[in-house]
Amino acid sequence: MVETKLLMIDDEASFLATLEKRLSVRDMTVLCAGGGPEGLALLDANPDTDVVLLDVKMPEMGGIEVLRRIKAAHPLVEVIMLTGHGTVEDAIEGMRLGAFDFLMKPCPIDELVAKVRDARNKKHHHMAKILEAEGKRLRGRIAR
Repeated sequence: MVETKLLMIDDEASFLATLEKRLSVRDMTVLCAGGGPEGLALLDANPDTDVVLLDVKMPEMGGIEVLRRIKAAHPLVEVIMLTGHGTVEDAIEGMRLGAFDFLMKPCPIDELVAKVRDARNKKHHHMAKILEAEGKRLRGRIAR
């Protein structure tokens, strides 16, 4: 099984603690942040992160703004938006900005794990394509 490096950003400490325990036993390395600025700093410090679970409604910096910043700085990182009280507009905006998916809290753990693994696989597929293209480009330069 391939390990997934996951960053969770949510202002509900009890939710983070519970989910961290449940995901850590499922071949995932889990990092936790209590808000957007902390999450962005953790992501910058851990650029090999595969997937971010991101709460939509947070007091200091909302999830949509955090998503914008993640995609600008780390375009290959997949982001799954989570909300307990999101709107259709939030979901549409999140997907428009590049979110992998948008899930309602509470989400069944098996469904969440499957989404996280799908998101990780998508990231790794994109990385492989980029490496393949770069290899072709370099081989072309060497052949000249």
